[in-house]
Amino acid sequence: MQSRILVDLFEQSLVLTGGAGATRRYSISSAKNGAGEQMGSGCTPLGRHVIQAKIGNGCPAGAVFVGRRPTGEVYTPDLAKQFPHRDWILSRILWLKGCEPGRNRYGRVDTMRRHIYIHGCPDSEPMGTPLSHGCIRMRNADVIELFDLAAAGTTVLIFKPT
Repeated sequence: MQSRILVDLFEQSLVLTGGAGATRRYSISSAKNGAGEQMGSGCTPLGRHVIQAKIGNGCPAGAVFVGRRPTGEVYTPDLAKQFPHRDWILSRILWLKGCEPGRNRYGRVDTMRRHIYIHGCPDSEPMGTPLSHGCIRMRNADVIELFDLAAAGTTVLIFKPT
């Protein structure tokens, strides 16, 4: 059975099912602006996605990424003071691609063009509370574990129960 990832925006949780490992459940932080697909909205897109690219293999926990490239820095509170407005993308990046044309793929709703990731963030940031700019934030140890367990091409279903 191929693994898949279920992201529940109401519960602020991510569940990895299937594959070789047991089911894993993680607390996340999705968009402060809620669910939505429009470019520039700052929302987390709903629907079916796949992991298009995995970035950061072998980087240390807390490695800082800008433009999907490691900067060579490792996050510290002192570094955060130097760059107080940076949206911290740490440790690993799972870059998502939408699979539903008109909903989360192509045009102004394209998840990949919006640079929507599952990624690490400072461990001081709260989980279980929507605070991101659209991405799905995780604790660094959790995103590293997920990165190691989920292959490129893994289905990611992002939903919000009504």
